[in-house]
Amino acid sequence: MRLAELIGGLAPGDGVLSPLQAGELDVTGLAYDSRRVDPGALFFCVSGFQADGHDYAPAAVASGAAALVVERPLGLGVPELLVPSARAAMAPLAARFYGEPARELEVVGVTGTNGKTTSAYLIRELMQAGGDGCGLLGTVKSVIAGVERPVARTTPEAIDLQGDLRAMLDGGDRACVMEVSSHALQLGRTDAIPFAAALFTNLTQDHLDFHPSMEEYFQAKRLLFAPEQRPPVPPPRVKVVNAGDPYGARLAGEIPGAVTFAVESPADYRAEKVRCGLEGCSFVLHTPQGASELELPMPGRFNVANALGALAVAHQLGAPLEQLLGVLARGVHVPGRFEPVERGQDFAVLVDYAHTPDSLENALAAARDVLAAGGGQGRVICVFGAGGDRDRTKRPLMGEISARLADETIVTSDNPRSEDPEAIIAEIMGGVAGGSVQAIPDRREAIERAVSMAGGGDVLVIAGKGHEQGQELAGGRKVPFDDATVAAEALEARTPATAGGGR
Repeated sequence: MRLAELIGGLAPGDGVLSPLQAGELDVTGLAYDSRRVDPGALFFCVSGFQADGHDYAPAAVASGAAALVVERPLGLGVPELLVPSARAAMAPLAARFYGEPARELEVVGVTGTNGKTTSAYLIRELMQAGGDGCGLLGTVKSVIAGVERPVARTTPEAIDLQGDLRAMLDGGDRACVMEVSSHALQLGRTDAIPFAAALFTNLTQDHLDFHPSMEEYFQAKRLLFAPEQRPPVPPPRVKVVNAGDPYGARLAGEIPGAVTFAVESPADYRAEKVRCGLEGCSFVLHTPQGASELELPMPGRFNVANALGALAVAHQLGAPLEQLLGVLARGVHVPGRFEPVERGQDFAVLVDYAHTPDSLENALAAARDVLAAGGGQGRVICVFGAGGDRDRTKRPLMGEISARLADETIVTSDNPRSEDPEAIIAEIMGGVAGGSVQAIPDRREAIERAVSMAGGGDVLVIAGKGHEQGQELAGGRKVPFDDATVAAEALEARTPATAGGGR
């Protein structure tokens, strides 16, 4: 694509090209990482939080970059497109380069603190029920034209994102559901996407290492529903919001045409008389088309909320209600989301991604529901930690929640990154005011201890890492670690003498 044609994707006055004759230059690719530059590429000199892309421009040019997107002149002998923000320019230029694929796909964005992954999985299943292919971009994996790919971040950078959407369209997908993080919204990765629908799950404390306050965290999420703040992309055609969440109720009141859902609260789509156990939840479903009873084979009241939001999105996009209810009745498996580990034991072991105060509270409340459904004779045991180099203020809150809601708590290491695991544990323990709580820094040892102490009827929740396949340590080192695998090995190692529990 000629450079002059490509920069037509920018709003008037957003970029100055030098020299002028460079407009005839043919751009064969886009890059923001100097290590991924191919000859003929347009390289974006993004000013990041830890590095400045302008410093890597010489390396990009040496690798064959044909032109640069810069925030200040560099004079490296190739054409330069001078813009106020190289990062902001990525989305519209990438969309232009890949032929605006989002205008032909029905793209659904899911945002919120908790429930994004499960909601996205559910929406994909619902949207595929009509026979059309639907891509997936999220925390656990991406699925592009039916092919699974690993992911590096919840929402890809704009260049990668637009490339993925193009591959979906070329591969036969007609829709895409994607998790949209607050980071992605704040950094403009999704700016050039005209979403067909947007879903807000909830907003609770997280990412306050990135957002200065909860208000700014909310405003970042709000961008998905109010892109008029970043023209010229229109707002989503369908806007679905959890009115049972305080921030959701606020959002629903601020944006026109919001469709609401809630558990045991007034909403357009709501669940009443909810009963949950280990095998799933049953409830009376109310929709604009009337009431019906539904059995959802997914445990936890939070999954009832996830199912309601997904149903509302697909139904509002035009799918027949009866068809959607049939899909929900089959449920969907989401790795690391209240995922059972079964090895014939007489107690439940559940691996969950809960890594915020609210999600941990929801997981332990769901464990209490499982206990109640089984007669209420067992205990709730919880193993969890907190990630390093992330919001520290949530650590004591999570300690208080587990000490209050679990009968036994083992605080352990999560992804310590550059921090001392024992220092993180100490901050968690600072919120513990009572209860039976112990610290075991080694995560494998902590899980093995929890399995050994569990007895008949107990519910063990291993929280924090969910689907993750490794532990992140200092210096960016990552060692293999899977909670479900470690739990399964511990269960298999139990001797007949301890099979009845360690109480």
